[in-house]
Amino acid sequence: MEGTGNETNWSISPPSGSKYHLYIGLAFAIGSSIFIGSSFILKKKGLLKLADRGVIRAGQGGYSYLKEWLWWAGLLSMGLGEAANFAAYAFAPATLVTPLGALSVLISAILSSHFLNEKLNIHGKLGFVLSILGSTVMVIHAPEEEEVTSLDEMERKLQDPVFVTFAVLLTLVALVLIIVVAPKRGQTNILIYVLICSLIGAFSVSSVKGLGIAIKQMLQRKPVYRHPLVYILLGILVLSVSTQISYLNKALDVFNTSLVTPIYYVCFTTTVMMCSIILFKEWSSMELGDIIGTLSGFCSIIIGIFLLHAFKNTNITWSQLMSTVAKEPSHRESETSHTLLESMENPALAYEEDSILFSQ
Repeated sequence: MEGTGNETNWSISPPSGSKYHLYIGLAFAIGSSIFIGSSFILKKKGLLKLADRGVIRAGQGGYSYLKEWLWWAGLLSMGLGEAANFAAYAFAPATLVTPLGALSVLISAILSSHFLNEKLNIHGKLGFVLSILGSTVMVIHAPEEEEVTSLDEMERKLQDPVFVTFAVLLTLVALVLIIVVAPKRGQTNILIYVLICSLIGAFSVSSVKGLGIAIKQMLQRKPVYRHPLVYILLGILVLSVSTQISYLNKALDVFNTSLVTPIYYVCFTTTVMMCSIILFKEWSSMELGDIIGTLSGFCSIIIGIFLLHAFKNTNITWSQLMSTVAKEPSHRESETSHTLLESMENPALAYEEDSILFSQ
């Protein structure tokens, strides 16, 4: 009996540990969103100060932002956010961590309304609520177990033919955008710079996930420094993050923050989720209901972000909306009474209206 009891306790402990890791990853992901959302505002403020001075802008190939302390504060905030994001990927699945980046969009929108004089109207507030609800749904339905727990397993998954094909396609598209398309249309089409950041982001997230696994193994006193995959992942991470920073600076300098942030979120999250499905196969342990819930939450976040930014320049307040709703019943009532009076005065008209109504 005692042995049975011990065996039962041992079988119950892993799920609780898995949930504990999930909550740690969730806390890191939320902290990451706060820092990253703030970094957009700090960087934009620094770039606007440089634009007022008349120096060569980042979108035109200038690097004057390296002398602006606000830009460095934004970079530091983004660094802290990425570090927290790094830790989040070590404890929680990418399917959960990446979509929660929507919180950084919401924080960026709120701070931009205070510090960049970009107003947050009723559509923005509704979008804010929708994004929060979508994030909550994704947290509830996200997978709690990690599929990759060691560098050896990570190496085997990286050699999977499906992922190799996916990685090659991403690399080719990114190179075409960087070499051919960006010099011609980067200044006029917001999708060019954002797509480059998003496509490269799939490699940075995969590298962060692998390095997070390496750190966890190192804490278990395993000789991970002897594994060549660690240095390959580190090199990919440095290259991909530096490319993302460069093109994100260009996008922020040329286009409005309220446009860059949501489009970047949608493109980046979609790419990373596709990469996660192919490489880590985190969805293989999920039931159909959880997959539908995760996709529904993600769609809710996208709709929320669309409402947050698409109607940003529409000046509609809650009081105006309520006054419009209050006026409609009285207007319709007057129209109805007017029609009834006409019908009483002209019975043939009333008969004709009834015939039309019931024929439909």
